[in-house]
Amino acid sequence: MSHAPPPSRRGLLLSLAAGATSLVPTWRARANPVFADFPFQLGVAAGDPVEDGFVIWTRLAPKPLEPGGGMPPVAAPVTWEVAADPGFTQVVRRGEALARPELGHSVHVEVAGLEPDRDYAYRFLAGGEASPPGRARTTPTRSAQPRRARFGVVGCQSYEQGLYTAHRRIAEEGLDFIYCYGDYIYEGRGAAAPPRPWFPRAHLGGEIYSLDDYRRRYAQYKMDPDLQASHASAAWFCTWDDHEIDNNWVGEKDQDGTPPEVFNLRRQIALQAYYEHMPLRASSFPRGVRMQVYRSAAWGRLLDLNLLDTRSHRTDQPCGDKWATTCDAVRDPAAQVLGRAQEAWLFRNLARSQARWKVLAQQVMVMDLERREGPEPGYNLDTWAGYAVPRTQLLAHLRDRRIGNTVILTGDEHQHYAGEVFRDSRNPAGAPLAVEFVATSISSGGDGVDQRADGRRYLADNPFLKFNNAQRGYVVCDVSPEVWRTEFKVLDQVSRPGGVLSTRAAFAVENGAGRLVPA
Repeated sequence: MSHAPPPSRRGLLLSLAAGATSLVPTWRARANPVFADFPFQLGVAAGDPVEDGFVIWTRLAPKPLEPGGGMPPVAAPVTWEVAADPGFTQVVRRGEALARPELGHSVHVEVAGLEPDRDYAYRFLAGGEASPPGRARTTPTRSAQPRRARFGVVGCQSYEQGLYTAHRRIAEEGLDFIYCYGDYIYEGRGAAAPPRPWFPRAHLGGEIYSLDDYRRRYAQYKMDPDLQASHASAAWFCTWDDHEIDNNWVGEKDQDGTPPEVFNLRRQIALQAYYEHMPLRASSFPRGVRMQVYRSAAWGRLLDLNLLDTRSHRTDQPCGDKWATTCDAVRDPAAQVLGRAQEAWLFRNLARSQARWKVLAQQVMVMDLERREGPEPGYNLDTWAGYAVPRTQLLAHLRDRRIGNTVILTGDEHQHYAGEVFRDSRNPAGAPLAVEFVATSISSGGDGVDQRADGRRYLADNPFLKFNNAQRGYVVCDVSPEVWRTEFKVLDQVSRPGGVLSTRAAFAVENGAGRLVPA
């Protein structure tokens, strides 16, 4: 039997550089490619650290905003390295992965065999090109008693509504890790050209529905150098909120009344794109409309992190999801926020935790904040306050099991908040069951102000609320066995470069006290 001669090296390189679309034999996928442009334009990231390793991520995309990212529809080999020093003179792990077209030529490597509680550098190489380096820190061992953990909380980063100055600043903090509560991208169409006055830049294209749409939207976000710096500075724990798919979606429902079977097609596409662009483990690989986003992590016996998913398993928002109102459906006994399986998993984790601090890292506010002006009650029904029964069950579990030192980390609000959590904040009894820190947005909402009129009213009407601010920024948590300290970082502007960062306020809770105090 005769065989066709293999193509010349020059012919193969031209094919790869041009982004050829024809199918090629498998052996071609393992040839060393040469790219038409720099293939690592979306940067690198690390995530989900454990005591002996972490995930490292990149995506080959020499032309990130084109379909396929400028890559041909074949798998491409990528070499990865992890080193004990930033100069890569002490490489301790090295391997090869395939960037597959089915996953947008993204790479997820689960590095193992490293030492606990120490920094590492990592990078990728392909086609004679080297990616920018990243830094990630392994966690202490489960039995360790670390004296400190210092980490950040970020999210809500609408590309249109502000620059990513906050990401540049958090990259300079030298944190152990970063928790992203969600709204990594926004799904809406681009602003009219020229952008609205307070929009410094615009999304490309219309509202996103197809896989190419979602990939291009992620690429547009990830090409931002400040976001790349944030990812490269520390390993992230990533969860999602609503805008990774569609505003205020829950379960099989979107805000437009789309038939569930049609909306599920969009969910499936959005989940694939999310996985392709986040430093997640294979355990979070999407399967249809299901993706394992809730999971746990630990920082020795100092912190137990419970990373929650408050979208996938939630029942529909009550009362038509109207703002600052209430109705009988708020007390629906069948309502769910986490779903029964996730709720049972969380309750087990909390009950058996031996860590000093138990953390609920999630998306929507647990404090039942009174939002309506006047004597009648009114809530944000897209928060736990719209789901009285599951909220009561969560807080009753903390009370009945005497689970102290519970800290809730939240986002979504585009404002900073600090407060104490009671089962019924209108009639608080005893000590708070938890404290809650809500991190403002990276960019969503534009420059903002120190405090809006509704924020002043919230402070006056809700005695359990201790702080509110409506600027852009992030949160830094500095945690020891004795005290949890949270700093609320703010920027004076995000509409133009050069925003100045400051610490607007800091609050602390002492071990066993349960009360927030200014720090």
